[in-house]
Amino acid sequence: MSTETEELLSAVREAVAGVTKKWDRSYYMDCTRRGVAPTEMYEAMAEQGLFALGVPEDLGGSGGGLTATAAVMEEMSRAGTPPMLFSLTSFARQSIIRHGTPDQIRQLVEPTLTAEQTMCFAITEPDAGTNSFAMRTLARRQDDGTYLLTGQKVFISGADQATHIMVVARTTPASEVTKKSDGISIFVLPRDTPGVSMAAMNIDWKAPEKQFSVWFDNVVLPADALIGVEGKGLSSMFDSLNAERVVIAAWTLGLGYLALEKAVAYARERSPWGAPIGSYQAVSHPLAKAKAQLEAARAMNYRAAERFDRGEEAGDDANIAKYLASEASYAAVDAAIQTHGGSGFDEDSDVITLFPMIRILRVAPLNNEMILNYIADHMLGLPRSY
Repeated sequence: MSTETEELLSAVREAVAGVTKKWDRSYYMDCTRRGVAPTEMYEAMAEQGLFALGVPEDLGGSGGGLTATAAVMEEMSRAGTPPMLFSLTSFARQSIIRHGTPDQIRQLVEPTLTAEQTMCFAITEPDAGTNSFAMRTLARRQDDGTYLLTGQKVFISGADQATHIMVVARTTPASEVTKKSDGISIFVLPRDTPGVSMAAMNIDWKAPEKQFSVWFDNVVLPADALIGVEGKGLSSMFDSLNAERVVIAAWTLGLGYLALEKAVAYARERSPWGAPIGSYQAVSHPLAKAKAQLEAARAMNYRAAERFDRGEEAGDDANIAKYLASEASYAAVDAAIQTHGGSGFDEDSDVITLFPMIRILRVAPLNNEMILNYIADHMLGLPRSY
């Protein structure tokens, strides 16, 4: 990790501390139990300038690139307060920054710098799952230049809290294209656009944000809702998805470090046989292994972020980082639960409460099996099974 990156992370850590000292884990879990958005936390993040990070200075942001965005996500998660809407907004707007018009950047990116506007990201569908090329949500261009959007998306996090939805849709059905990657486009629309409806899914992952099924019933979109070139949205989609991998990796890393911190503190104090249980290798080795895995994943994640910020191809590193981070964090929370024994399952110890979110991040936004498929295919040149 470069000296410049280390200095950036230090500055972000200080800014995040200004938020989490007041809007801490107890506040976050209280919002979770009451089913309300952590609006005060987001307002404090905006006041500290955290939402402006990741957007170039010449566009009104504070710079720092994806590296700064990942740092915010990691530090907020280490405090036990992962900011979902910050995460979604930060990587969704990458497509607009790189492929949008000046007017779109002014209308859709600039208001996110103060969290006046936020975004959720809608790509997953009930029948397509991780095979995004099989999506059926369709945006047909009409004679007057508008688009008519129909279809359904699922597992759309924070859809009720975000002001805008970035939706990936086909502008040409898969059956009508030669290459399955053609005919995919990206649109951004206000959440309250007529014809948009949603219903919360019954998923309890110990967070204030819920996942939603979202329906688009003949939604009329203006021509300028399209980001980039119609039917050629794959590259802009992956600009957001590669950024997403890095941000999600930072998110799960922060939670993994938090779980490890809790386990280490407990292992130093718990002494039912006289000596602290942390002195027993059966306890210390899983924690040491988790530490090693977290550090390795963290190094890979910031390497991916730095490559993305330099405009290099970052897909390989971003996928590896997401895989390593989610597996390392899972090992950390598993070791933390084992270290705590029975009390690890008591929600008051706030260890088992970390498990659902960490476990989900091995599945979402892309499951680790598909990441291994990507590595085998794109990096090792092995034949595909799908």
